[in-house]
Amino acid sequence: MALANGSKISDATVRRLSKYYRSLKYAYDRGMRTISSQELAEMNNLTAAQVRKDLSFFGAFGRRGLGYYVADLQRNIARILGINKTWNVALVGAGNIGRALLDYDQFRQQGFLIKVVFDNDPNKIGNVYHGLEVRDFNNVEEEIRNNKIKIAIIAVPAQFAQSVVDRLIECKVRAILNFAPITIQVPDNMFVRNENMAIEIEALSFALTNRKEPQRTMS
Repeated sequence: MALANGSKISDATVRRLSKYYRSLKYAYDRGMRTISSQELAEMNNLTAAQVRKDLSFFGAFGRRGLGYYVADLQRNIARILGINKTWNVALVGAGNIGRALLDYDQFRQQGFLIKVVFDNDPNKIGNVYHGLEVRDFNNVEEEIRNNKIKIAIIAVPAQFAQSVVDRLIECKVRAILNFAPITIQVPDNMFVRNENMAIEIEALSFALTNRKEPQRTMS
């Protein structure tokens, strides 16, 4: 990812910014009004140099000898991440994962507002979950346009994911959070994040399977 000034920002940097944002909220809620790069680093198992480098891409926020004002830095990171405004979101898939996402309060707290839910199952179309009526995916173009959707969440079986994405591309959706267990193909001007819980737990299984046990010495 590149900034307007040409600086390239890695996905890892963006993810760390999200962690800093949450750490700053935690710190503020516990009465901290200033914080050093070292304190912020320790909260995220990083080095102070890494924190300073990540923030330096976007400006100068701290004061020598004082550190950062917690509220100001959190506000600036919110602006950088684009969560200082609201985004209208479409959810495709009203199954178990989709309904769980509708119940995820942090989306709303961060300004991501699910405005419309789609499915192609006649048994789900017309049902109401969290105040939202499930719409027929066949009418996706009109609903996306009327609700000014730029972000979509995909929570459908793998065999339907690519065709769903293809329709959303035609609707000018430009960012997708994909929960389908498949890699989807998108054009270069579309942003995708994949969330596969099976892959994450497999990584934990790998770590446990391949961990190096401490050597024991005989006394």
